[in-house]
Amino acid sequence: MKEESLVAETSEAEAAPSASPKGQTSGHKGIAPRVFWPSVIIVLAFVLISVIFPDTVAEIVGNIQDAVIGTFSWYYLLLVSVFVAFAIWIGVSHFGDIKLGPDDEGPEFGLGSWFAMLFAAGMGIGLVFWGVAEPLNHFAGIPNRATGIEEGTVAGAHDSILQAVLHWGLHPWAIYVVVGVAIAYAIHRKKRPVSIRYALEGVLGKKVNGWIGDVIDVAAICGTLFGVATSLGLGVMQVAAGLSFIDVIEEPNNLTYVILIGAITTAAVVSVVTGLKKGIKYISNINLGLAAALLIFVLIAGPTLFIFRDIVQTFGDYLQNILQMSVNTTAYSGENGTEWQGWWTTYYWAWWISWAPFVGVFIARISRGRTVRQFVAGVLLVPTLVAIIWFCVFGGTALYRELFGQGGLIGVDEEGAATVDTNTSLFGLIDGMPGGTVVIVGAIILIVLFFVTSSDSGSLVVDMLASGGDPNPPTWSRVFWGVAEGAVAIALLLPGEDSLSTLQLVAILIALPFSVVMIGMCVSIWREFSAERRAALRAQRRMQRDELADHVTSSLVDAGVVDDPETGDDGKVKA
Repeated sequence: MKEESLVAETSEAEAAPSASPKGQTSGHKGIAPRVFWPSVIIVLAFVLISVIFPDTVAEIVGNIQDAVIGTFSWYYLLLVSVFVAFAIWIGVSHFGDIKLGPDDEGPEFGLGSWFAMLFAAGMGIGLVFWGVAEPLNHFAGIPNRATGIEEGTVAGAHDSILQAVLHWGLHPWAIYVVVGVAIAYAIHRKKRPVSIRYALEGVLGKKVNGWIGDVIDVAAICGTLFGVATSLGLGVMQVAAGLSFIDVIEEPNNLTYVILIGAITTAAVVSVVTGLKKGIKYISNINLGLAAALLIFVLIAGPTLFIFRDIVQTFGDYLQNILQMSVNTTAYSGENGTEWQGWWTTYYWAWWISWAPFVGVFIARISRGRTVRQFVAGVLLVPTLVAIIWFCVFGGTALYRELFGQGGLIGVDEEGAATVDTNTSLFGLIDGMPGGTVVIVGAIILIVLFFVTSSDSGSLVVDMLASGGDPNPPTWSRVFWGVAEGAVAIALLLPGEDSLSTLQLVAILIALPFSVVMIGMCVSIWREFSAERRAALRAQRRMQRDELADHVTSSLVDAGVVDDPETGDDGKVKA
């Protein structure tokens, strides 16, 4: 069967009218009015208020964010660790055999394309951005040394890599597993529309079709749009810094940012209009190829033997120390500990949770036909291994230069405190290697393409949610949400970075209530999987009884004790 035919059948099954909540869709317009319009109003209202009163909004949101970090950091660290255990459990238990789709259907996408799309949407751009910068920040002690990472020592350098791997390894991907499995089971196994609400059907029942479900989807849309828009805005600043680094432009200004956002948004809109099978799939594959090429280049041009040794050592130390690191709340470091959590671990966990609706829906949509075990292995284990290799190659090379080379990647400010230029750290590392300028151009292209994939994937997810769960929403609405992401980024970037950072904090604040939704998803997954497992066992026992009955009957017939039922005889026992 051709891919196009399969997609058509998939779309019809997923958008089955019987599965859609009453009043959810609006016919020819292709939108769910109870979700679409509240989302548009909330986004527009917040953007307008943030642009008109940037300082006031920033102060209010900042105070709320500080209160959340200070009060709930322990909760985030404990909860995300539980998500890791839960994800591993459903993967290795008998639930792992459950197919996310019909039992007789294979995966919709090949393994390479599937992994490329989930990786590009999940955090590919983040690894490129932070692969050099984060280990350097930890090594420099920014914002402080609450975690006890030593300054200027080999042990401190290794601990810096471990800390970065913690933030990009099992924990964030476990968050995506929880949301992704719950949604994939609902849309592919139970043939529900593509919507967050149906991931909670095992807990809420028919209430998911009411206002509770609407609130969940509206929050998911706003969180996704805010998260992608802020990443787009902050990302173009890195691209502009890269262009300035190689003297293509002078000091970046607002016009530079507008042009870059416009170009990325245009490419993303074209990609999302062509759909999963073409634009998104092809660009994701290109991304993965370019990222692999960049990694191999740094591996060869850098301290190769050191990197291989570091990968093996980091992998072992990560497995050995993951439990202790996962629950390190820096409780004994006082205000420094709270500040550090707000910069790093707690901030990361909240950010991943805020992105979970977007990434969860997207990887669920592309995972039809895979088993739960395949899903967990692909989403949880493979990206973690890639993160370890990536940070050892890029971060390890940067720290090797600081320890044993010419340094220059960590500076000092006027007061003598260590500084790291996060936007240009990657370019500074590459610049010291053979053919540095050419490779920097390639790295900039990679960053742009990663932002295109994040934007087009986010637009598709938002559009599916706003269209009542249609896996193939109308073209006009794909264009609308794609343009909306770029417009929000431009509107908040022009007044200054503070407005954009405020939007980012709002996206993260959404993580607190959504974490409760994720707990509900875990309960729903357990109930739904347990019910399916019981049904499968009952069916298996019935089959075994039938086979046993057939075997006994056949034995009795062969022994001449009873007549053969298939011959039409009365079947009475012979005298």
